[in-house]
Amino acid sequence: MRIKQDHSRFRQIVRGKLRKNLKQYISSGSLIGKQGKDKVSIPLPQIDIPRFKFNSQDGGGVGQGDGQPGESLGQGEEQPGEGEAGEGEGEKALEVDVTLDELAEILGEELQLPRIEPRGDKAVVTEHDKYTGIRPVGPNSLRSFKRTYKEALKRTIAIGEYNPKNPVVLPIKEDMRYRSWSTTKSPQSNAVVIYMMDVSGSMGDEQKEIVRIESFWINAWLKSQYEGIETRYIVHDATAREVDEHTFFHTRESGGTMISSAYKLASQILEADYPSADWNIYPFHFSDGDNWSVDDTRSCIQILRDHLVPVSNQFSYGQVESPYGSGQFIKDLKENFEIGEDGCTLVCSEIKDKDAIVGSIKEFLGAGR
Repeated sequence: MRIKQDHSRFRQIVRGKLRKNLKQYISSGSLIGKQGKDKVSIPLPQIDIPRFKFNSQDGGGVGQGDGQPGESLGQGEEQPGEGEAGEGEGEKALEVDVTLDELAEILGEELQLPRIEPRGDKAVVTEHDKYTGIRPVGPNSLRSFKRTYKEALKRTIAIGEYNPKNPVVLPIKEDMRYRSWSTTKSPQSNAVVIYMMDVSGSMGDEQKEIVRIESFWINAWLKSQYEGIETRYIVHDATAREVDEHTFFHTRESGGTMISSAYKLASQILEADYPSADWNIYPFHFSDGDNWSVDDTRSCIQILRDHLVPVSNQFSYGQVESPYGSGQFIKDLKENFEIGEDGCTLVCSEIKDKDAIVGSIKEFLGAGR
């Protein structure tokens, strides 16, 4: 019991350290490289490991007593192992494994994110049959041979008919046992996240790293809100194509930019695989805001208005600052949509550098859609 209390106290200390340094962890992206399947390994050098310390006051004990005149007490002399190469212990970093759900919970607490109210099939209830016990009646297909034999053996021994030399046990009707089940009902809510990223020549490695860090935390939060979640990835320059996660974050492209190509592909994916009546839909698009032409921007506005925004819980556009991009696209979106008004599910965020990631996450997830 004491060990459990100490472990719980230690976890609370770790949680406090995480909350205190969360913005630093997010901005640096240090957690992503230490990500496992379900956990993240986090270095916490600030936690001091308890150690014994001798009391300098006189109090008796080992080593105490009368000494001879002239004997060294040892205090103040240079000890073996000390010298110019360095003194004292080095700083030790303690790594602690934290689940993604814990990280998401800490993120929600620190940024004061509201819980998401799923739409679509949140009212759909799925039924699951689970075998939970044994009963004396039931269909032959659910007969439990082991439990039936056990009951027959107990009855045979009780009435004195069991012969160890001829251990024949014949079950009768009263010995029959059958597996029983119960039906549990649970609400089902699924979500799909579509990440789109501009990989034209103006989007460098720093801009892609910002997208990678922000996507990690957005995913962590959304996964904590939904039982089932799927993720799709689209990259685009003048044309768009669907890729896997690794390709999404490591593609090196160049050339011009036609944002409408990504929006058209996203619309096709949603129409084919994710009907809005059954899915909670979250498209995220990251770009430096430099589009090919005014005509293509006009096409983007049309696709957003007619196809993407109406079916999405929220359409999120993040504009990453780049020395080569014009940054015009976010201005066009703000001119054509009532962003920030009630009922508008299109959210825009400007991400100047890694330090702005935390604020951008808050802008995207703060509405709780």
